[in-house]
Amino acid sequence: MASEGHLVSMTEAIGRIQSIQSMLQQLSQGVLPQASSAGTTASTGTRAPSGGAASSTDSASFAQALSSAVGGSGALSGVITGMATGAMTGDAVAADAKKYVGVPYVWGGTNPAVGMDCSGFVQRVFKDLGVDLPRVVSDQMRQGTPVASLAQAKPGDLLVSFGGEHISIYLGNGKAIDAPVPGQTIQIRDAWEQQSNLTAIRRIVPAGGS
Repeated sequence: MASEGHLVSMTEAIGRIQSIQSMLQQLSQGVLPQASSAGTTASTGTRAPSGGAASSTDSASFAQALSSAVGGSGALSGVITGMATGAMTGDAVAADAKKYVGVPYVWGGTNPAVGMDCSGFVQRVFKDLGVDLPRVVSDQMRQGTPVASLAQAKPGDLLVSFGGEHISIYLGNGKAIDAPVPGQTIQIRDAWEQQSNLTAIRRIVPAGGS
């Protein structure tokens, strides 16, 4: 079971991501969130030079600085980088999902401070990254695009099993993460789903570089 300190840190991280997201949005539109080389600030609405749009290099540099400022964790770094480039990937989904390891399974749960069930966990991970998914497996399994087989699955794909009774997030290399059953916690384990009991594999965001 996750410790109280872990949950507090996780909640703080989510809050930081949300505040950072708005700053990155300004950056992508060419509004500098800090003083420019000319000494002006974001509060003046100053636009970046050379056509009024910040370059992708500037975005990446700003993302790296933000990641360092919030502690530089792997999961948070992946989220920030995805926001800065404007392309959320399956790798970022997998990284974000891992921060919930140890949160208890609670049927119908959607709050990581209390506990989550399988679909509540999946919904929360994608919500962290700015992607809205329905609440229940039967609706989640209709989102995105189909993947033909487990052999073709990539990190961030959703594995739906037993006719829509369960859902997990594929991490790659034969591993998946899920909220299994009452009495257990969110955990990384071998992807036990096989072609015989898989109902669907869905890709919600691009696979990324894995």
